[in-house]
This record gives sequence, C-alpha cells and structure tokens, in this order.
Amino acid sequence: MAVNAQLSSIVIDCADPRALAEFYAKVTGWEINSADDSWASVGQGPVQLAFQRVDGYQGPAWPDAAKHAHLDFKVADREIAVKELLAEGATKPDFQPGGDGWTVLADPEGHLFCVMAA
Repeated sequence: MAVNAQLSSIVIDCADPRALAEFYAKVTGWEINSADDSWASVGQGPVQLAFQRVDGYQGPAWPDAAKHAHLDFKVADREIAVKELLAEGATKPDFQPGGDGWTVLADPEGHLFCVMAA
C-alpha cells in the first residue's frame, strides 16, 4: 500500500527558530518564509526547512552512538564553502569521519550537517 504523501517540510527542534532560519537562509540562499519566536521556515520549492522552538532544547552530542538525522549539502567548492559557513556561525567538530569526501559541521545550535563537493 502506498499513501503517496508529499513531503512538505523537514522540521528541526531548536531554541531559537528565527536565528536558525537566518543561518540556513545563508547556507541555502533560500528566503525566509515565516519567522517568529516559536516557528520559522525557509525554502522556495516543494520542501522547506522549518524550525520549531522547544523549551530547554539542547543540541546533539558528536560523536554520539545514538541515531540522529542530519542534512547533506552539495557545494561547488567544499573548502571555500566550509570557510564561509564557519564565518556565518557554523562550527567544525574535531571528529571528521568523511576523509576527503565530506566535512561535518554543526549549525549554531549544534545540529550536524555535511558539506560535500557536487
């Protein structure tokens, strides 16, 4: 059986939805669709990134044996993109399992994402 549901948003729990929307707008080049103290979203296509406030939110640990979701981004030049993302507030954890294939970064609230060459 297939429901044929269409994915509309990937929602990420956080402490500051507006700040994360601003960060990911810079990462993706997408526009902020909505933003307030409890909810924000970015995106131009059929799927948006959304951020919802959770009281007491704490970002994931890394490395961590627990299962976590993360986003992967393809870029024209990984080295340049990593430098630009670090300047926008991302951090680069010491543990980097990607070798030359990708770089693991964390957004300002600790959500992990990977950057790889297109």
